[in-house]
Amino acid sequence: MTYTPLPHPGTSTLHKAYVPSRFGQLHYVECGDGEPVLLLHQTPRSWTEYLDVLPLVGARHRAIAMDTLGFGASAKPEGPHSVERFADGVTDLVEALGLDRFHLVGHHTGGVIAVEVAARFQDRVASLMLSAAAFVDEAKRSGGGHGGVDHVDPKPDGSHLLDLWNRRRGFYRSGEEAPLTRYVIDALTVLDRVEEGHESLRRYAMETRLPHITARTLAVCAPDDHYSLPSLAKFAAALGCETRVLSDGHVAAPEQIPGEFARTVLAWVGLGRDAESA
Repeated sequence: MTYTPLPHPGTSTLHKAYVPSRFGQLHYVECGDGEPVLLLHQTPRSWTEYLDVLPLVGARHRAIAMDTLGFGASAKPEGPHSVERFADGVTDLVEALGLDRFHLVGHHTGGVIAVEVAARFQDRVASLMLSAAAFVDEAKRSGGGHGGVDHVDPKPDGSHLLDLWNRRRGFYRSGEEAPLTRYVIDALTVLDRVEEGHESLRRYAMETRLPHITARTLAVCAPDDHYSLPSLAKFAAALGCETRVLSDGHVAAPEQIPGEFARTVLAWVGLGRDAESA
């Protein structure tokens, strides 16, 4: 996969909007024109995980980052979250926006949701990029992987705010306090259900869905993201897909290395277009 220089984002404007869904309104932010690239964030985050990536991808494509159902400014339905219900929300957004064919990117929880979406839409997904997505097998469902990473107990003195900050402090380096602050804001909006995104993954029967994916797929991960790095080999074995370890970053790779992340997206999206025109 060859990399071309990033386009200059120029004065690309981020447009915020809502679409109706069976659950209530879904919030999304978009930038640019052309082939749609839909980006799905990790939980308990929001579209702001792609704040610096959107204008870079949007310089060449219609870049869309939605708030996953139940998070950010999207509708927050009652009842248990599941990967399938998250994907229902994505389905409603895709149909409301009239995306007949689109490229799909998912990071962490968003990557697992992207697996389900790609399995449903099949040929309508022009390409799929799974970033630090968990490979959900029986070991994962029976308790493998991390748990309780974002849970805090609210306290009258507000000290749980510092607890929340410290929960993810180790994923960010000095100087990266701005994205860490955005994480805290996102987590506070769903504090009573902050772990449910992670919990939903451990109930997902991924193995039955992978054979339905027809999109050209790339699995990537940041080198310090030890939670997700082992999944690259599993996705390669299951899907026969390409894999790539990024040059830097941790769990917050889209915020830590937005330029490289955007270049990887653009190169993977463009690879298919180049092949079709050859």
